[in-house]
Amino acid sequence: MAFDLHFTKGQGTGNDFVLFADPDGLNPLSPAQIAAVCDRRFGIGGDGLIRAVRSSRLPEGAAALAEDADAEWFMDYWNADGTPSEMCGNGIRVFTRFLLDQGLAELADGDTLPIGTRAGVRDVQGSRNGFQVDLGRWRLDGGEPLVRAKNLPVARPGLGINVGNPHVVVALADEAELEAADLSYIPQLEPTPADGANVEFVVPADPLVHDGVGRFRMRVHERGSGETQSCGTGAAAAALAVRHWAGAGAPNQWRVELPGGVLGVRMFPTEDGEHVALSGPAELVFDGVLNLG
Repeated sequence: MAFDLHFTKGQGTGNDFVLFADPDGLNPLSPAQIAAVCDRRFGIGGDGLIRAVRSSRLPEGAAALAEDADAEWFMDYWNADGTPSEMCGNGIRVFTRFLLDQGLAELADGDTLPIGTRAGVRDVQGSRNGFQVDLGRWRLDGGEPLVRAKNLPVARPGLGINVGNPHVVVALADEAELEAADLSYIPQLEPTPADGANVEFVVPADPLVHDGVGRFRMRVHERGSGETQSCGTGAAAAALAVRHWAGAGAPNQWRVELPGGVLGVRMFPTEDGEHVALSGPAELVFDGVLNLG
């Protein structure tokens, strides 16, 4: 059945999304429709699609409400190829901006807005340049697979890190290697993760730490979306990996430079273990209507 999709285009450091409100969960899109909407030539174009739906109105939301009864809204996130994803660090900041813009939620200074995701509830606060999201506990996950990427001459060891979704982080020798990698091709991992992974390629700054803040550059190939201008959870995973490699004395605050802009990452202790937080901008670009046949 054809219907008009009233959508908003948003972006966070160049990671762009198509968002729409479906509070009662009446208009889920099929994977084929999502891929068509995200197509940059024949659709609206985006790295992913985000549906704003009340947690009480979809099965995945039940776990979010069980975790936090105040998690009214669920970020129903889908990759550009029509596959679902557990979390998106840039997407959840843009999603929060969208909820506030649409009058679906309020977030006063100093308050926290809990958002349901497939990775669990994530808490969002306002920050100096946008929003900060607590990505929760992280873990080493997936070992150290070998990573092959087009235009990199030899396979490199990666480090598997999970921040609600899976990542493999690879350290490169210098800026020339970072620029040479052709991430329009999917990096090959050995062994291959059952559910795939986002792959981050990083080059630490020299010096690594300036005024107590660690710094590095990064590019990323996102599972289901290809190379993107930015990946929020990827920036967090990469900061955790670089800190791990740097060893004792490495900082807990990081500045991550991506093609689309700069993100902040902070690690901090909690009662249930160390958490990692991501901060950065979130902007809404334009609204529109697309007829879906």
